[in-house]
Amino acid sequence: MVHNVYDARLYKQCYENIFIKLSVLAVLPIILLSLLTEVAPAIQEAQPVANVAPAAAKEQSEGTDELPEDEVVPGEERQTSEITGLFVERPESAVAFKGKDITFVAKVDSTGMLRKPNIKWLKGKWMDLGSKAGKHLQFKETYDRNSKVYTYEMSIIKVVDSDAGGYRCEVTSKDKCDSWTFDVTVEAAEETQPTNILEAFKRTKPKKEGKPKPEGGEAGEDEGDLDFSVLLKKREVKVEEKEEVDVWAILAAAKPCDYEKIAFEYGITDLRGMLKRLKKMKKFEPKKSDAFLKKLDDLYSVEKGKRIQLCVEVADPNAQVKWLKNGQEIKPSAKYVFESVGNLRKLTINKCNLSDDAAYECVVGEEKCFTEIFVKEPPVTITKPLDDMHVVVGDKVEFEIEVSEEGANVIWMKDGVEITRDLTRYRIKKDGKTHMLVINEATKDDIGLFSVFTNGGHSESDLEVEDKELEVLQSIADLTVKAAEQAMFKCEVSDEKVTGKWFKDGVEVIASNRIKMTHTGRIHKLTIDDVKPEDAGDYTFVPDGYALSLSAKLNFLEIKIDYVPRQEPPKIHLDTTGSMVNKNTIIVVAGNKLRLDVEITGDPAPTVSWKKGDKEITEAEGRVRVETRKTLSSFVIEGAERSDEGRYTITVINPAGEDKAELTVKIVDVPDPPEHVKCTGVGEDTATIIWEAPKFDGGAPIKGYLMERKKKGSQRWTKLNFDIHESTTYEAKKMIEGTLYEMRVFAVNGIGISQPSATSKPFMPIAPTSEPTRLLVEDVTDTTCALKWRPPERLGAGGIDGYIIEWCKEGETEWVQANEQPVEKNSYRVRNLPVGEKLLFRVFAVNIAGRSPPATLQQAVTIREIMEHPKIRLPRQLRTKFIRRVGEKVNLVIPFQGKPRPSVSWSKDGQPLDPKVVNVRTSEVDTILFIRSSEREHSGKYTLTVQIENMEDKATVEIQIVDKPGPPMAVTVTDVWGFNAALEWQPPKDTGNCEILGYTIQKADLKTKEWFTVYEHNRRPSCTVSDLVMGNEYNFRIFSENLCGLSDEAAVSKNKAVIAKTGLIQKPPSYKEMDMSRSPKFITPLVDRCVIAGYSAAISCAVRGFPKPKIVWMKNKMIIGEDPKFIMQNNQGVLTLNIRKPSLFDGGKYTCKAINDLGEDEVECKLEVRVATEKVEERK
Repeated sequence: MVHNVYDARLYKQCYENIFIKLSVLAVLPIILLSLLTEVAPAIQEAQPVANVAPAAAKEQSEGTDELPEDEVVPGEERQTSEITGLFVERPESAVAFKGKDITFVAKVDSTGMLRKPNIKWLKGKWMDLGSKAGKHLQFKETYDRNSKVYTYEMSIIKVVDSDAGGYRCEVTSKDKCDSWTFDVTVEAAEETQPTNILEAFKRTKPKKEGKPKPEGGEAGEDEGDLDFSVLLKKREVKVEEKEEVDVWAILAAAKPCDYEKIAFEYGITDLRGMLKRLKKMKKFEPKKSDAFLKKLDDLYSVEKGKRIQLCVEVADPNAQVKWLKNGQEIKPSAKYVFESVGNLRKLTINKCNLSDDAAYECVVGEEKCFTEIFVKEPPVTITKPLDDMHVVVGDKVEFEIEVSEEGANVIWMKDGVEITRDLTRYRIKKDGKTHMLVINEATKDDIGLFSVFTNGGHSESDLEVEDKELEVLQSIADLTVKAAEQAMFKCEVSDEKVTGKWFKDGVEVIASNRIKMTHTGRIHKLTIDDVKPEDAGDYTFVPDGYALSLSAKLNFLEIKIDYVPRQEPPKIHLDTTGSMVNKNTIIVVAGNKLRLDVEITGDPAPTVSWKKGDKEITEAEGRVRVETRKTLSSFVIEGAERSDEGRYTITVINPAGEDKAELTVKIVDVPDPPEHVKCTGVGEDTATIIWEAPKFDGGAPIKGYLMERKKKGSQRWTKLNFDIHESTTYEAKKMIEGTLYEMRVFAVNGIGISQPSATSKPFMPIAPTSEPTRLLVEDVTDTTCALKWRPPERLGAGGIDGYIIEWCKEGETEWVQANEQPVEKNSYRVRNLPVGEKLLFRVFAVNIAGRSPPATLQQAVTIREIMEHPKIRLPRQLRTKFIRRVGEKVNLVIPFQGKPRPSVSWSKDGQPLDPKVVNVRTSEVDTILFIRSSEREHSGKYTLTVQIENMEDKATVEIQIVDKPGPPMAVTVTDVWGFNAALEWQPPKDTGNCEILGYTIQKADLKTKEWFTVYEHNRRPSCTVSDLVMGNEYNFRIFSENLCGLSDEAAVSKNKAVIAKTGLIQKPPSYKEMDMSRSPKFITPLVDRCVIAGYSAAISCAVRGFPKPKIVWMKNKMIIGEDPKFIMQNNQGVLTLNIRKPSLFDGGKYTCKAINDLGEDEVECKLEVRVATEKVEERK
């Protein structure tokens, strides 16, 4: 309001009005700034593009054609991490009021993940908030088993000003990663204040009555003195909710003269950045295409293996188009099919794979349109499941599966425990789609359930290992020997590695110079030289590890000497025991050694002759030889062959007469291989194989056959039976439908196994589904029964859609279906069963062809709860003291067992737990004790009690929470001599709840006041500091150290150590000392620099001045505070500013200012930060 002054009487009133208006104008900027501060967050929510930093605007103008329209994190570059879609819900930017609580929520979809995802909450670029969890910062994690969604929450309790800034949430899971940034703005708590500014301008004292009013009748509003105190209070600004508007669309349509008005209205403060963006928008405004009527969409998505079609519509029906993939032209082929129908141009991609995930272009003349195709990879499924294995100890075991994709990750487990490559006993192999788990030598410890998991399925296999039977190839025989002769017991077993012991009359035989025990290959011998009468008895050989023993008797033949000279006709004493199957017939295994010792008597000594047929054997050396002694003749065949078979004759002659004996030697060998192996019939996973017996049985009856099979093209044969199959017809099982197989057969007799037969012609099994197998009862309660089973042996071409479970009462025929829809798992819990009844259960496999034959329990099940004693399975790491630092989380998972479900309770030091301090979660199989942020009060003994009725089990876990110690006490300089000082102190009151490991001692002289470390890890509460400088005074400080590190504070010595000068007399100077005081002056300036983003950089200068000047670093005229990104150093006047991993935001003008009492000086430089990829773009 403007007043015209026409009367001198109104001068005073006019002066006061002018003073009011000037006061309003002075206060108005402050009020507008306050209003903009409170309204700015609302405007940023409507249009989050304001306040673009100049460095970010420069980056955007040089790098991309179009500036981003999402929020910019203060102090950071804009969001550039590639989103892979793990987040279901992201934390949003928010305004927090000082002193209030605020919570941010992030949700992650774990579908398709083999392991739990890891999440990090960060502030700025590298500050991990997980290490700062406590009363101020709290984190929470929950998991929904139905939706498979993890929910993560971060709560800030009682927000303070330092909580403002940019935050980032990162989630990782193996090769997947996702991140999201958000802002937190902190404002003061709202207060109710008057909103009418003019009401604050009130006069407190009215004018005296009787004083004439000014003309115009307006004197009433000017009465009294002005009071501006109301304006000093904060006012609540009511911000009207505005509809979301596109500010950039308004600016693009407005005139340049209206830009400032629109920026002020919508809170845009960076006018330079706004003008640059408007210039970009106008420069790159999309023009209407002349060549295309309809362009490609921005992106397409297709599943792996499927077909996708890209289509554009061109203006000219005769126009020729080019299709490009990642900048390379696509040529027509069976995979890429081009079509041209009128104005439509189509590109069809058949059987998409991961290599088709790329950027595509369609070019018509000089114009282009772009799109991107994302190929979704389906879950990896198991196309060939595991087979159950049945082996003997020492055999090689190979579990093999085939998956749907090459390079897939699989997890092998045994009895629920993962098998890693660290376990040398197991070997994991991968060949394309085939994955194998190999056990070189199976033992009894390998018995169990082996399973393999992919992200799309799993398969299981039972491994059964049996002891290998020991076969006796040659037993020991009874011996009759004379005095001073040699007795030798010999036996042969099937395993060369088997050791054993010899016993005489139940007492173990001890080796000596006369008695020797040998083990060569499969043969065990006991040799007794110079036999004596006491050597007679029963001898037994017992193999180690086998319930088997071989026994024979040693008879001592006592010879009486008759001195009456007489003649005795010769006599052959042929032993028909041992290897003789009948009288005078000896059977020898081909390749073995035959030694036939024949005792001969007669006086005088007879002459011995051996013949095979009519041919006499006279050789004393060689493979077939005769060894003759006075009373013994030995016939030896080394490595018996089939030609050695026949009738042998031994003849003895002396003057008193003649004796003769005939022997038949029969050579037995492994049989010839079977003949004419062929397949006569097939099923879904079975095949009937027949063959003919071998032409030569090896001289021993055929006991049976062994079969092997393999896939056509493979080199790995699989044994089909371990027990001998006697028939010449065999039904091979557990084959894969639609796969070609080949078979071969081995013949077995009493000697061994033949060579394999010729391979059969390839055959392929095909047949319908069979019944489920191994139907078992897993658990029984009062009203439920849990069943489990294995899939059918024959799946059929239709596979399995699920299983149907039925039950009925014992003795009845009416079956009740337990599940309406088929279940896919191989287990099911039948509910709502009658209590106490005996029930029968059966399971059908269901597929497109219908139900299979049922698998039925052989015995009825009584529906009644089974009692199981409670038992706590305390992990090994919890059996000793569990130590954690203050602030760390404690998460103890303790499994237990028992039926029915036991009641679980926790106590600490005999008292119940406080649920507000310690969280406990208990499931059916385990209990979890969780402390989000541990404190020293949480230390103690925690007792877990698991109880079922009057039965219980207890386990105690001792938890110790440790912290940094306090400073030592009473640090005193006890003695000073020469250049040494002795220190003593007391241990700290607060040890941090653990043992003090040592102390760190530092010294500082009073001139420089800089601290230097003297000792580290000093164990005793005393020390001697040496090498002190003469003439200096020293202070000392000491830090305590424990498991958590050094104490936060140090104890400083109460007195000082003065190193006095000895033998020196100070002479006062005879001259006037020079005044060294001077104002600061930079002798080396800062230099402009250009650095690469992400690489640490430093700028330096040098200053001179006395007293020592105070140094202040500034960036763009703003003082650099305690920012961890900057490290400021001052070394004897050389000043250095280190910038850790600078980003584009760190570019600008840096200033170094030196100040002391006599003046100040400053230097400046420009720092330019470039991205490494800019050089590549400039070369292009």
